[in-house]
Amino acid sequence: MEKTLVLVKPDGVAKGLTGEIIARFERRGLTVAALKMLKLSRAKAETHYAEHKERPFFGELVDFITSGPIVAMVVSGENAVKVVRTMMGPTNPVDAAPGTVRGDFALSIGQNIIHGSDSPASAAREIEIYFAPDEILL
Repeated sequence: MEKTLVLVKPDGVAKGLTGEIIARFERRGLTVAALKMLKLSRAKAETHYAEHKERPFFGELVDFITSGPIVAMVVSGENAVKVVRTMMGPTNPVDAAPGTVRGDFALSIGQNIIHGSDSPASAAREIEIYFAPDEILL
């Protein structure tokens, strides 16, 4: 089974959407293999967003993801990366269809509720940032 990292960002946690997001994945047939709530350190956020370090919005990404608690989870299932990305909707919520997480709950690209790894390679790298191997139970 494929695994991917999902983060409910500070705006999603503040809006009380964590349970709804988890329920959507589970109803689809995906499994939550690991789950934790944490306040992300600046260093860990910079590691997470390292591929964007040279982009002008890097500081904003780091500032936002560290602005409040997040919920990190490993979600597993057949084609988990693609299924999660489809269920999330496009990065810009303006382009997200109703029925997707962003289409239903987000209004701006800067605060778009959720993160999901964009490839199996990214998932493997990102999961290691948030979870030790013995924390992934399924």
